[in-house]
Amino acid sequence: MKAIEFDNVGKQYRLGLVSTGTISHDLNRWWTMNILRKEDPYLKIGEVNDRSHKGQSDYVWALKDINFKVEEGDVVGIIGKNGAGKSTLLKLLSRVTAPTTGHINVWGRIASLLEVGTGFHPEMTGRENIYLNGAIMGMTKAEITRKLDEIVDFSGCERYIDTPVKRYSSGMTVRLGFAIAAHLEPEILVVDEVLAVGDAEFQKKAIGKMQDVSSSQGRTVLFVSHNLASIKSLCHKGVLLDKGRIVYEGTANDAVSVYLDSNSSAISDACVDLSNSQRRLPGMKPVIQEVQLLNQKGEQKTSFFQDEEIIIKVKYDSSQYEDLAGMGFILYSDESQVGGGNTYMAFPPPHKLPQKGYVFFHLESKQFIPRTYSVTVSVGPHQSRLLDKVDRCISFSIEPSDVYGTGYILSKDDGVSLMRFSASISDGL
Repeated sequence: MKAIEFDNVGKQYRLGLVSTGTISHDLNRWWTMNILRKEDPYLKIGEVNDRSHKGQSDYVWALKDINFKVEEGDVVGIIGKNGAGKSTLLKLLSRVTAPTTGHINVWGRIASLLEVGTGFHPEMTGRENIYLNGAIMGMTKAEITRKLDEIVDFSGCERYIDTPVKRYSSGMTVRLGFAIAAHLEPEILVVDEVLAVGDAEFQKKAIGKMQDVSSSQGRTVLFVSHNLASIKSLCHKGVLLDKGRIVYEGTANDAVSVYLDSNSSAISDACVDLSNSQRRLPGMKPVIQEVQLLNQKGEQKTSFFQDEEIIIKVKYDSSQYEDLAGMGFILYSDESQVGGGNTYMAFPPPHKLPQKGYVFFHLESKQFIPRTYSVTVSVGPHQSRLLDKVDRCISFSIEPSDVYGTGYILSKDDGVSLMRFSASISDGL
């Protein structure tokens, strides 16, 4: 059963001015739309919303030709760069503003959390704002009273619940706003990036609540976030926006992959030709011909999630030398050496590489903290002597994932590498 349907929806804005800019244009628009009952004559001259370039027209399409359906109980993640139209889409859905073209059909009540303090009156207390927001969503006073204790407890703002909201911090305001939106039983929950304001504990609690709302209670959730790990763990479906248009619609995992691929520099960054590059040490001949970064499917990538395998593929040609015993790699993060490995560790002695071929190093990305790493590759007839070495020839980034399966998302502040550990808890008895 459908919950939301976007039918050829578009939203156009005029840059710099609220009106068309001239009396004649305003009169022409009014006459065409209200007397002749035709389309706004100024819709046809809009440009796509590319914030990085100056356009020729003052009219821009924040959204254009948006067509997709959301089924009841779906959790849909909406992703894209800043300015792609994500927040505009949610504002149209929440009726904060009206679409310029097309229609949005909604089946059910909507609770929206679009920005810090959405729908709050700063002079009213937290308790009063709970009743105000509930009334706006169409809830009765009895329904709100029944949920009041749960809302206050979830928000963690019990001590300040009878204090005017204008004295709340931004984090407290988000806590209370999300608690109201999630607990007053709307059929559709719309959440923008506001959860980024909350602390790590609240973000984990909020994501858990959204999972509960969607799975056990069967409600529909639309979620906008730049935290791709949250999108992957929370959402079933994904919609990727770019310059106001839908460029991909499918599963959340696939949408995130398409987004990361589109954000990567050219795909050649995942494959570096080293056959003619300058070597740091004099006298070295280019044995290492090429280095590639691949995932487990054999696709070239420069961004990996923590649940993916990283493959460093090295092409070499040692025909000019009599023997080539081994190859190794070293990983760096900023100026620090993270670790490395070589074929001496992987194979028992004696071993010798063919004169030409490929060496594949397979790494578990879950052992890395989310950040950027660079790779140094070297080869030699034995461990103490090098025939060729290429410093930091290729780089890759690790994107955060819920590697522990507990909702805890690692960040670059958690160190350099992920420790393998286990934990136990005792009640002391």
